[in-house]
Amino acid sequence: MLSLNRRRFLLTLLGTAIVLLSFPAAASAHYERPTTFPDGTGHVPAYRTGGPHLLVCKDDQSDFERRIAAFTPFQQDYNRGLYEQCIRSGYRHLQAAVDHVMQSGTTILVLPGLYLEEPSLAPEPEACYHLPATRIKLGYQILSYEQQKQCPHQQNLVGIFGINDLQIEGTGASPADVIFDAQFQKLNVIRGDRTNGLYLRNFTAQRSTFNSLYVIEADGFVINQVVGRWNTEYGILTFASDHGLITNCETYGNGDSGVYPGGTSDINRDRGFDVPRYAIEVTACHSHDNLLGYSGTGGDSVWVHDNEFDHNTAGASMDSLFPNHPGLPQNHALFEHNLIHGNNSNYYPYVRDGTCARPYLQRGIEKGAVCPVLGVPTGSGVLVIGGNYNLFRENWIYDNWKVGIVQTWVPGVARNDFQLPAQEDTSSNNRYVGNHMGTDAAGRSLPNGLDFYWDGQGGGSCWQAEHPSGILPFAAPGCPGGGVMRLVSDPNSLVLFATCISADMPTRTFPAGCDWFDTPPKPGTGGLSLSAESVAPSIQLVVLLILFGLLVRRSGGLSVMTVGISAAAIIGSVLLIGASTLPWSFLDGPSIALLGIAWLAAARLVPGRRLAILTGVLGIAALLEAVDNAIVMLPLPLGVVWIRVLLELVWIGWMTSLILRSQLPRPLHSS
Repeated sequence: MLSLNRRRFLLTLLGTAIVLLSFPAAASAHYERPTTFPDGTGHVPAYRTGGPHLLVCKDDQSDFERRIAAFTPFQQDYNRGLYEQCIRSGYRHLQAAVDHVMQSGTTILVLPGLYLEEPSLAPEPEACYHLPATRIKLGYQILSYEQQKQCPHQQNLVGIFGINDLQIEGTGASPADVIFDAQFQKLNVIRGDRTNGLYLRNFTAQRSTFNSLYVIEADGFVINQVVGRWNTEYGILTFASDHGLITNCETYGNGDSGVYPGGTSDINRDRGFDVPRYAIEVTACHSHDNLLGYSGTGGDSVWVHDNEFDHNTAGASMDSLFPNHPGLPQNHALFEHNLIHGNNSNYYPYVRDGTCARPYLQRGIEKGAVCPVLGVPTGSGVLVIGGNYNLFRENWIYDNWKVGIVQTWVPGVARNDFQLPAQEDTSSNNRYVGNHMGTDAAGRSLPNGLDFYWDGQGGGSCWQAEHPSGILPFAAPGCPGGGVMRLVSDPNSLVLFATCISADMPTRTFPAGCDWFDTPPKPGTGGLSLSAESVAPSIQLVVLLILFGLLVRRSGGLSVMTVGISAAAIIGSVLLIGASTLPWSFLDGPSIALLGIAWLAAARLVPGRRLAILTGVLGIAALLEAVDNAIVMLPLPLGVVWIRVLLELVWIGWMTSLILRSQLPRPLHSS
């Protein structure tokens, strides 16, 4: 007999082969130079009100007076006093002030105004246009830290490199009073690179071709009261950083996510649920009207609490899907006390109708046109796409028309990791406890399409008992607990995911059979959305109608038994089609059970002893699958659905071969 490790090896090898055949080549939503995590000796910087400071203002006094006209008398006097100093000895552009920082602990005060940073748009030295660096398909180069510092405006409107404990603060009454605008001419509005102790406060950054704010390789930063809007990809992006705080922010109109703490310092990689601290904290932010409210490839050790993610295409996502990100697979995010609701905004029509192919200034981004950069399922609250040891507790997750929370597998091959152990290192040991599914904070009922969806792969995860809009599969392990380790996801989930992930926005490619890019029906309206998951049961229905009809005919015509067998097969197949849609997913167990009964009974009608044995085994497998899906997960490393599907394919092929050869003999037992 094969040893347990040998069986695990073979099953994992099978799953990897399936993935290699079905997954497209891995893509990347965010390209960056090779990075190194900080050493973790830093700290979250405190807000300063004193110390050395520099001033930035525009020299149009009438515009300045207009901008402060609605301020309180105290705010007006404060800003007028700073303005007088700034006109005498300050700077007209933020980059000029950054370039004149002479000591650690400096604060740059930016007065109300619109800052286009015109000098940053001027041509740089000729050598900056011939840097030896990789150029990607998106058109820009992957520059090293040294190259970024040498040529700060190749990609950045404002570049901050290697300056410690710098504070940049708008002096307006709100973030709307100080605006940095890249006019879609730079990848980043403000880039903080290896800037330990960076504190950004009270301004708006907008209209970049990638990020409003980008903090990379920093040990200690705060982003407070900042608006990041109208960017082709991210509002606020941090990468390979530690001791960070993102708070009181607002992000909207971004083609990827509003808030993205990705490739986060992987400080808890080898721990279980005992987490002494988190690397990044995200709190009191409102991220809305983006493709994703929050996301993080390799978003490790992030504490996300007391935020609101709403009216995005999907509310929040963490994943291990894209290569070249440190800290994969993703692990140890804590989501608690967040409002995640109404994420049903479908922006894919802007791709289909060509809006997103226009020049940036002609797309209407400022008027609400969001151009998605990748495919995510419209109507989703939370997407855990390959993550471990994540904890979701006491969140309000409601009015997401497709699904509240999704958990799926990401094998290592998807992120260009071809080592065998990496093919099963997600998604395990995630917990979903005490969340308020389908109700808002006031207790009003606003159901999700489905509360929880799990593709069946992984082990050690558990789901709360409260899920009024349902959970799929119904036998998902409850908390506390965790269940058995499954090495491969459900085949229908795998087919759907592999189909949908092949979508490509630049070429306007939307794969047939993927329902991610259509607005799901509102729960309770009775609408259905068919997908690639409906294809197999639909084909099965047609095939079984033909084959069972021929069996009935060969067995001597209609009888109570043959009618019953055929009815069970047909009804089971019809119900299985319904179960492939989320609103009717609860039919999965009964439909498979009916098919199992039909096959067991059909063993009396099929020709030949070996085929009769196969038919009986197929029936038993289907009944076990019904138990595995709807009652309790069986202690198997592979879902019973895989056994049933493989047996069914053999059975259909065998029967079809006999029919085509016209050698269908009389059954062993005629009724």
